[in-house]
Amino acid sequence: MDLTGFISHAGLWLGYLLIFGIIFAESGLLIGFFLPGDSLLFGLGLLTSQGHFSLPIVIILGCLGAITGDSVGYAFGRRIGPSLLHQPDTLLFKKKYIHQAQEFYEKHGKSTIIIARFSPVVRTFAPIIAGIAGMPYKTFRTYNIIGGTAWIITFTFLGYFLGAVLSRTSHYLEVAILVITVLSFTPSLMHLKSATKKKPVEAGS
Repeated sequence: MDLTGFISHAGLWLGYLLIFGIIFAESGLLIGFFLPGDSLLFGLGLLTSQGHFSLPIVIILGCLGAITGDSVGYAFGRRIGPSLLHQPDTLLFKKKYIHQAQEFYEKHGKSTIIIARFSPVVRTFAPIIAGIAGMPYKTFRTYNIIGGTAWIITFTFLGYFLGAVLSRTSHYLEVAILVITVLSFTPSLMHLKSATKKKPVEAGS
């Protein structure tokens, strides 16, 4: 996999746009819960350490995507969130995700908006639950900014520093990037495979 060639052909700004889009979708769109947020940020950190992306731009776009995404999720929860509990399960959406986020919110309270950033699936539905629960937007906004910024910086810098260490041996760096790429899409593929297997069983029951 020639990542350098891919970046040069796709265009650097298209890459930045995809970064923003994926982070935004995982943070605020129901269909984004299975996107590879953590491993994507880690992989971006590796790439920025090699000069393929600008670290400040990645951090800024990542924070904007995370914060605005959660804000959209909060607004969605305030308006039509309660109706989700009465919607039938689909291939991509299960009511259990809402219940998981509710339990998380009941346990951690307002700090859920920060803690959930580091918990896949829950981080997508936490702002929706905050909206349903009626958390004041000013309070939500504060926790949202703190949590989104901490999440982006933590995983991106972890990848960046690992990339700086591995850059002394280019072979190991290429292997690390390949592993991160595979891990990024593994959860998505496993979810779709699991949902496809369960669908015929539910239909026949």
